[in-house]
Amino acid sequence: MKKQTMSICLWFDNQAEEAANHYLSIFKNGSLGKISRYGNEGVEFHKKPAGTAMVVEFTINEMNFLALNGGPQFKFNESVSVVVNCDTQEEIDYYWHQLTQEGEEGPCGWLKDKYGLSWQIVPTILATYMSDSDPAKVQHVTAAFLKMKKFDLLQLQQAFNEI
Repeated sequence: MKKQTMSICLWFDNQAEEAANHYLSIFKNGSLGKISRYGNEGVEFHKKPAGTAMVVEFTINEMNFLALNGGPQFKFNESVSVVVNCDTQEEIDYYWHQLTQEGEEGPCGWLKDKYGLSWQIVPTILATYMSDSDPAKVQHVTAAFLKMKKFDLLQLQQAFNEI
């Protein structure tokens, strides 16, 4: 049986190729795949100049993406986000800094990049803290991270260990 592959399709107006290259400049474990381009056929529908990228395939950390230049009809919103699990504060700081440039910070590790795509920059250890059998520890960690935009690993660890 053939291995099933899946991709996440991200709808852009006309920034698909730019966005794919931007993400690949941030994530070191990534690669650019095939790029299909609009031709003159169907221009009355797609309204894109011939040669404009239609679909850009790329992979980041073994996750497959398609960036589609589909037009201005649809915009990103928070109902879909890309989660980046980070083992160290340095990773959190790096991804937070890179992805918020020209974007915006949100609460609890959420941000929007310059294209409006939502990301969650999350410490890997948070899942362990949040699933601890001691509800007081979980509540203490929750109270700590609800005050944060970018996660602070040291503060989370202190909140977890205080009880």
